[in-house]
Amino acid sequence: MIGTRKLGGLTVGAQGLGLMGMSSAYGVRGNDEESIATIHRALDLGVTLLDTSNVYGPETNERLLGRAIADRRDRVVVATKFGIVMGEDGSMGARGDAAYVKQSCDESLARLGVDHIDLYYQHRVDPNTPIEETWGALSELVEAGKVRYLGISEASAATIRAAHAVHPVTALQSEWSLWTRDIEAEVAPTCRELGIGIVPFSPLGRGFLTGAITSTADLPADDMRRNLPRFADGNIDSNLVIVAALRGLAAEKGVTAGQLALAWVQSRGADVVPIPGTKRRTYLEENVAAVDITLSADDLARIEAVAPAAAVAGARYPESMARATGK
Repeated sequence: MIGTRKLGGLTVGAQGLGLMGMSSAYGVRGNDEESIATIHRALDLGVTLLDTSNVYGPETNERLLGRAIADRRDRVVVATKFGIVMGEDGSMGARGDAAYVKQSCDESLARLGVDHIDLYYQHRVDPNTPIEETWGALSELVEAGKVRYLGISEASAATIRAAHAVHPVTALQSEWSLWTRDIEAEVAPTCRELGIGIVPFSPLGRGFLTGAITSTADLPADDMRRNLPRFADGNIDSNLVIVAALRGLAAEKGVTAGQLALAWVQSRGADVVPIPGTKRRTYLEENVAAVDITLSADDLARIEAVAPAAAVAGARYPESMARATGK
């Protein structure tokens, strides 16, 4: 059993589980039976924070989680999200008006089959709706007992402060890994000043830091990573150099490259609970084992030397997706 960590006032397992890939995004959809078995195994290992969203699938991922936890709700910290809206051209937008917030919550509760959501995130910030309106509506959901704690995802330091002034923010969910360090300058320090926990998504660089992906051709035709600049020709070869160096360091410690990358994220602080995603029990168990890896000051310095943030080639997102982040 892994230990626990605190996200604000919420206690969760030291590592969570991201469920997105069970239903969408990374090509071939997972097998529901294996996905549910993976969720059950996660709970047995002490992974309590299970992360989904209304946009995953869309909607099917929440239903899958609801089926998986129907007979073990009291063991789970259910985290879901609202706010991403997809355009007909595939572009990503955001919506945060009060009516939409409340409608989205009710729909998620129904799909999940639960009477409350433990951690409800604003998935992306709507630039056309004052944050005070969005968070006023979220605060009302807490008062109504439909939601216990509130979070925000991919937000700027200024927006986090403004939201927190309306209702306490329990957790920030943003991408954070050895090849995505954007939150380190302003966002993470702001969270720590305000007592907000940090939930890194894609702590394995969307699987790239495991070493399992050596070419864009390895990816299914409908895999979203084919559209991400870091996987593009010209960038992927440069990024593979970083992974090769990480694999060398990992081998010295008797762990995998993915475990080393996860241990690095876990080492960022006691307020950090990464949510690596997987749809298979074997990878889940490998990820969870990273919680027990201790990195010395020398280990951290060597990792930093071979994987400095400036060495990563390519932007996180194409422009069509980047417009909805960091508001």
